Amino acid sequence: MRRLLLLVLGLVLLHEGRCFEFVIDGEWENEATHVHDRQERHKRAILTSEEQEDFEAIRGDDITVKSYKVESRITSRFAHTTVRSSVVNSGSKAQSIGFNVQIPKRAFITNFTMNVNGITFVGSVKEKTVARNLYAQARARGKAAGIVRANSLDLETFKTEVHVPPGSNIEFELHYQELMQRKLGFYEHSLYLQPGRLVPQFQADVYIYEPKGISKVETPDTLGEKFINAIKVTSSKDKAHIVFKPNLQQQKKCDNCTDSAIDGPFTVRYDVNRDDRIGELQVSDGHFVHFFAPSGLSPLPKNIVFVIDVSGSMWGVKMKQTVEAMKAILDDLTFDDHFSIVDFNHNVRCWSEDLVPGSSIQIADAKNYVQNIKPNGGTNINEALMRAVQMLVKASNQGLIDSRSVSMIILVSDGDPTVGEIKLSTIQKNVKRVMREEYSLFSLGIGFDVDYDFLERIAMENRGMAQRIYANHDAADQLRAFYSQVSSPLMRQITVQFPEDTVSDVTQNSFDKYFSGSEIVVAGKVLPSDSNTLTSFTTGTAARLDLTVHTESDLSELDQELAKQQHSFTGFAKQLWAYITVKQLISERSLATTAAKKRKITQRIMALAVEHQFVTPLTAMLVESEDGTERLLADFPKDPKHGCCSGIGGGGPASSNLAPVRVVYQPPPWVQMTTAATPSEAAKGPEEHAVPQQINLVDNDPHFIVHLRGSDTHVCFNIDSKVGHILNLVSDPGTGLVVNGQLIGAKRMKKGKQNTYFGTISVYYQPDGVSVTISTDSININDGTNNQTFTWGATADIAQDGVRISIVRNSHVNVVINNNIQVMVLLHRVWKKNPISVDFLGIYIPNDNQYSPLAHGLIGQFNRDPELNVYDMHQGVDPLKPEATMEVKGNTLQVTRGWQKDYRLDNKRGSNIYCWFVHNSGKGFIDGHYTDYIVPNLNSFLHTH
Repeated sequence: MRRLLLLVLGLVLLHEGRCFEFVIDGEWENEATHVHDRQERHKRAILTSEEQEDFEAIRGDDITVKSYKVESRITSRFAHTTVRSSVVNSGSKAQSIGFNVQIPKRAFITNFTMNVNGITFVGSVKEKTVARNLYAQARARGKAAGIVRANSLDLETFKTEVHVPPGSNIEFELHYQELMQRKLGFYEHSLYLQPGRLVPQFQADVYIYEPKGISKVETPDTLGEKFINAIKVTSSKDKAHIVFKPNLQQQKKCDNCTDSAIDGPFTVRYDVNRDDRIGELQVSDGHFVHFFAPSGLSPLPKNIVFVIDVSGSMWGVKMKQTVEAMKAILDDLTFDDHFSIVDFNHNVRCWSEDLVPGSSIQIADAKNYVQNIKPNGGTNINEALMRAVQMLVKASNQGLIDSRSVSMIILVSDGDPTVGEIKLSTIQKNVKRVMREEYSLFSLGIGFDVDYDFLERIAMENRGMAQRIYANHDAADQLRAFYSQVSSPLMRQITVQFPEDTVSDVTQNSFDKYFSGSEIVVAGKVLPSDSNTLTSFTTGTAARLDLTVHTESDLSELDQELAKQQHSFTGFAKQLWAYITVKQLISERSLATTAAKKRKITQRIMALAVEHQFVTPLTAMLVESEDGTERLLADFPKDPKHGCCSGIGGGGPASSNLAPVRVVYQPPPWVQMTTAATPSEAAKGPEEHAVPQQINLVDNDPHFIVHLRGSDTHVCFNIDSKVGHILNLVSDPGTGLVVNGQLIGAKRMKKGKQNTYFGTISVYYQPDGVSVTISTDSININDGTNNQTFTWGATADIAQDGVRISIVRNSHVNVVINNNIQVMVLLHRVWKKNPISVDFLGIYIPNDNQYSPLAHGLIGQFNRDPELNVYDMHQGVDPLKPEATMEVKGNTLQVTRGWQKDYRLDNKRGSNIYCWFVHNSGKGFIDGHYTDYIVPNLNSFLHTH
């Protein structure tokens, strides 16, 4: 089967008849041919450096390029780019003028228009068969056209060529769209500028609008130092404008040169503001997009088997750069990681038959082994991959693999199999059969001799991804860059869910892994609803943590904001959803096991691509004059040298089934619902849990309220301690629980006194070594090895061993120990410009917590009710506050009847709790003196004599 390798678009204007003639070279792909089992492998063309250097945006002799302008509008990571050029044939003869644009491979062309001497050609995307039939009508009259898709790194080249008489004016305009992928903490948008000549009006504009705000924006020096002053960056909280506008003198290679120095990518790199865990849910134009990129989590341990092709074709630069990259990658391993190396040609060898820890000794030995590899022989990919899987299975069966670790195989190869099993479909089935659900396969294809489609299929089918490594570039850097993207897994088994009947047509929402610096993106349609908000629930597991994050978005707020933004891409959410859906369907199509499934997926792709005007492998753009008499065809032939697409998100789907998971969120099992929850109620999460009626609490400055169950009486006291002191609230060596609070002070004194409040509360559970430290700024969870920080901006549920933490956004944190001890910490926010008050915390502890008999502390000691007798109640100095005598713990105290506030149900006003107030910092009611309860640090148990 021959594929369309080169299509040249020629447009010839005949002087006499004023008609156009198009010429095409090449053959269309025969889609009925099954390509998986080709026995004869045709060699892939290798782009030479000369071919790459030969690229020019505008081609032709004796032409004047009046303008060349590129504009990108980026809204919420989705970019719409327009390339425009105006050209005049200034020569004395008719000639061909070319318009070439290098675009990212992940982009979809959405439109192309051309105006030649007042005749306008307008593009429209149609199903490939429809477009070809219309095109064939023109071709039957000797008219034809085409498009070139050439490989060069991560680019493809759109090429057109028009033959025009002298004095002709030609205007070209190309549009394409792409979703930017976050890699290593940045979104990177590149415009490839190679005009090949000086241009009087040369300008590139990038407009960015990010609703959550832009955290950083930069323009790396990709074009050379001389252009630094030609780049201007203007940014605000949520917008940025980057303009590159070199004048003619700046464009010159030298002062007296006529050649352009502009040759390369103009790159903009940025990132957005985000809460560490919450994710970002955006709703616009009836569609939603959910972005999830948690940070601050401890990396999960890795189990890696490196499978390296050492066949004869790897000899020379390929092997040298692979060794260089492997040595750097091995240095990145930690002692918590386990690894081994399989190298293969016609035979398969193992550096170690078992996975070993990443100790300095093992790493040094592995680097020495790799250094001494001498490539030769054939390529036995099948056996090498079987051996790698066996290693992981063996380690798992022996219990050597942490249940929360990430297991992966990284395959590096430059050729097709020549030894052993050489049938690609059989190798694919073999790998699928032995790979466990928790393992991932990442495929790196070096050069163009390898069947990249095959490498991509086995990666996608096994929860991984593939990447081409270009041998005529710095392969070592490319290998290291790829590894850095997967070297720090932070989460596993991530699922983004929505309440029932709120969304439809959801893209892939279950992901096997999330890697640091990347991003998971889920999109869909919003169903009509009476609610004005949409809620998502993201669940996953991290290092010793099980996590659920709740995210909300207003249904109309973003559209109102987009209407105000002059350069925003207002239809971004709808196009972004379609873009992701089409990309995923193309991936699913390549893995379809039956012809019927493939046909069904094909129909969906074509329908979406036509509706949203994407030029895909299954659609074509018909470019025709306004009167319909002249037609061109911009096709997207499948290119055997690269796969169709890679998965959206952190690490591929959780399984080969890409159908979205429809799960109604249910609250965690430790949450006690007040009533049986309906699905819509359950989706609201743990904020619906029942609040214990009888509690001990500390709030305000700080007021202690203790409920004595035996007499059903509330007793109150204040503690007037110093700023910085840490007070023990509960100390229970029997259960291993300690709760402490650290005091902060008001901004200034009031009536000669500085009020103190709790600014930090710590709940430490010694058996699991888990400490939950809650401040007015964040919630920190530490298990002695891993440290995780959450903000108050997220509603989330976290399970860490026997400790469960429920955060309700900007409201409270609930900590549950072994399902029988509960501590709730309430956040009080004050006006930032308040001259006196500060943000502070309140703490609420139920009476029915199951402590051991050893429990003590300012609150813990009242787990055992003291005998209480209140008598001789009489009117006090304040008529509204009666006084009485209290007998407790052998002491006789004078107490005052008053009220304090319980803020659990009303954070602003609170509800009144009437209590007997004990003066002098609780003297006589608490054991000993309040200073006995001051401890040295937040995790200290109370020292008892």
